[in-house]
Amino acid sequence: MCGIVGFTGREGALPILIRGLYSLEYRGYDSAGIAAFTKEGLKVVKTCGRIKNLEDKIREQGGLDCACGIGHTRWATHGGPSDSNSHPHLGGKDGHNSVAVVHNGIIENYLELRERLEAHGYTFHSETDTETVAHLIDYLHTGEQQDLAMTVLKAVSRLRGSYALGVVSLDRPDEIVAARRDNPLVIGLGEGENMIASDVTAIISRTKNYIILDDNEVAIVRPDSVVVMNEFGDVVEKTVQTVTWDLSAAEKGGYEHFMIKEIMEQPKAVADTVRPRIHDGQIAFEENGLTDERLREAEHIHIIGCGSALHAGIVGKTVIEQMARVRCSAVVASEFRYENPIVGEKDLCIVISQSGETADTLAAMRQAKAAGAFAIAIVNVVSSTIAREADGVLYTWAGPEISVATTKAYSAQLSALYLIAARIARVRGCISSEEERAVCEELHGLPDRIRETLTCKEHMQYLATLYANRSHVFFLGRGLDYAAALEASLKLKEISYIHSEAYAAGELKHGTISLIEEGTLVVALATQPALYEKTVSNIREVVARGASVILVTNDDFDGDESQCQQVVRLPKCMNRFSASLSIIPLQLLAYYIAVQLGCDVDKPRNLAKSVTVE
Repeated sequence: MCGIVGFTGREGALPILIRGLYSLEYRGYDSAGIAAFTKEGLKVVKTCGRIKNLEDKIREQGGLDCACGIGHTRWATHGGPSDSNSHPHLGGKDGHNSVAVVHNGIIENYLELRERLEAHGYTFHSETDTETVAHLIDYLHTGEQQDLAMTVLKAVSRLRGSYALGVVSLDRPDEIVAARRDNPLVIGLGEGENMIASDVTAIISRTKNYIILDDNEVAIVRPDSVVVMNEFGDVVEKTVQTVTWDLSAAEKGGYEHFMIKEIMEQPKAVADTVRPRIHDGQIAFEENGLTDERLREAEHIHIIGCGSALHAGIVGKTVIEQMARVRCSAVVASEFRYENPIVGEKDLCIVISQSGETADTLAAMRQAKAAGAFAIAIVNVVSSTIAREADGVLYTWAGPEISVATTKAYSAQLSALYLIAARIARVRGCISSEEERAVCEELHGLPDRIRETLTCKEHMQYLATLYANRSHVFFLGRGLDYAAALEASLKLKEISYIHSEAYAAGELKHGTISLIEEGTLVVALATQPALYEKTVSNIREVVARGASVILVTNDDFDGDESQCQQVVRLPKCMNRFSASLSIIPLQLLAYYIAVQLGCDVDKPRNLAKSVTVE
């Protein structure tokens, strides 16, 4: 959540900082600001609202002629969206501000620190925890302690909580000091210039080379050098990494929104995840900890995630149990952390996160590892914190996903879980080599089935015009269809702001049916032939109470569809992989309804792409 960008070099920093902020919009934000060194000294411009508001404000104030600066997009935690609560925050007293700070994360002991700093004469102008950090650095940056990086090290040792920090000081006008704990921060390496950022999307226009700060490290970033120190002040060597995708992958490419672009990219995302791991009719994982022995001996599999990643995990749980007959559970990461879960040394923990930085998921993985479980991460972002701390990692290779509402990353996560399920089933003797080969053929062809499903695009656009005026939508399904319904419901509510709920269809008459009234839209999923009749019965129940029904089902569905206003048929595929197809028309329906309602599709209100706070 929030976004940090910083630049120090020999040319105008302002356009680079602004472009970096725009590239971080997808993380979610409600305000933006920049601190920069000008001829007049350290200047801060910040405002509530969109980055365009910031650009306008800078222009009105005569611009910012600078070669070094830091910028921030804020997602409100402490204090509501306002100009005063926006970042950067200044540190100093008696009208002399010596430092500026941008911060992602949460400082848990900020009130205690604030009281002590107020006792030392500091005046606070915001409700944020971040202003405490700025004043603390100013307070410590006195006397013999003149090295900014050492001051920051001293300051962060007094902080409880999580942070990624960018700090600039009047006495070092070409230097940015960066620090992190439990929040991502990368350093882009250029020629005669260097950058800091929350992720590589903000640096890719200037360089493809970067290093990743680890927890409790501090970096001194100047135009011609980058020095990284650990918490003791010792210099540490960092591995330089290279972005493997092109800038065009993070641009719209002619589409109206990133979301529709990423929906259409799902065949490629799934192919890139699946096909390199299938060889001669067998699933072969890289040297990443997913050994046959480890998969064979797992006594219980805990799947952990948040939001869409959890929904992928619920599908994965069902598929793993069906194929491999091993006990499996899918748990909300924030609940797993605090429920004192029963975890054994032979348990397998699969953690799912697009960003690899999700705070609750990371904490849950650490807890499972501490209890002795072997942790496998399914992530999209290479070298993310979860990927680096897991015992094994399965990258989805979905490419950059910019829209806050995930689509292609979710589909790639599903396919990664299918691979794991099939391999567990094979090494445990639940399927034969011939059956594994058949599964591999099915998975190899899954991208083509998704591509075929995407041809319903225009039909879903038409349905959006019919149903965009509904205030409540219910999604019903059984088994795998219920798992898919959870994700479909989330897609609709998060980008269109229409209230929607997913229910296991069998639970309908245990209370939920009281909410069905004339004109209520119900989306029913029926892709499991053994459950067709049961689902049709549920459809009749809601129609009898006035609901309009969209049925999403297989091409060979032979049940009674006379009660449905609309029927969307899916290409033929192995039933256990149906969730990869049924979600496609419902992603499209959510997208087109949001467009119809004039919503900000890629940046829904109150949401963030990478949730790095609890």
